[in-house]
Amino acid sequence: MPDVMSSSRLIGIGVGPGDPELVTVKGVNALRAADVVVVPVMDTGERGRAEATVLHYVPAEKVLRVVFALNERTDRARREAAWDEAGRTVAELLGRHATVAFATIGDPNVYSTFTYLAHTVGGLVPGVAVETVPGITAMQDLAARSGAVLTEGTEPLTLVPVTAGSAVLKEALAGPGTVVAYKFGRHAAEVAEVLRETGRLDDAVWGASLGLPEESIRPAAGMDAEPLPYLSTLIAPARRDGGRGGKL
Repeated sequence: MPDVMSSSRLIGIGVGPGDPELVTVKGVNALRAADVVVVPVMDTGERGRAEATVLHYVPAEKVLRVVFALNERTDRARREAAWDEAGRTVAELLGRHATVAFATIGDPNVYSTFTYLAHTVGGLVPGVAVETVPGITAMQDLAARSGAVLTEGTEPLTLVPVTAGSAVLKEALAGPGTVVAYKFGRHAAEVAEVLRETGRLDDAVWGASLGLPEESIRPAAGMDAEPLPYLSTLIAPARRDGGRGGKL
């Protein structure tokens, strides 16, 4: 483990929601310039979305899998043990390499595993420089693919992880502006009911596996009829009745 002030860099790189073409030029350059690219995988071992995207741009021998308990929702001790082990692995890499990249789906500063990793590594490697390269988020991709407009004029935009509970989502939907919900797939029926109660169901759209062969983009009406992927994204557009530029 490094025990001196480090001159190494840890870079969190957002690689978008799944479509390799949505990785930014800066992101591709950073991936290729790094000495090693770390990708998060679940302890079940299957290739994750970040890894699949990264392999379009860097050779497999440059990519290192690090296990996170990404599928753990209730056992905090198990989840944090995985964070600690991942942090130790990356800290050891930083002792041997000048630049270590961590690829994350979406953006590294939006509900990203990178946040926890950087916090852990910062405590293990004094002086490490932590940087991020922004990535396209699922809500941006879903908006583009569905035609939903996220904001106009003075409208607010609220992003809610449904893991925070349906009450938080209902409060957001009762207010003005567009509401985006992340990680709602396991609570699709509950989310559909909240949309109905707040009168936001008809214009809402959901999507999953964006940019991948199994992509789904559908109206929110009827989404409670079947289980949805955990990483589903919902957009409930603002109520707009003032014509063009009505919210300016």
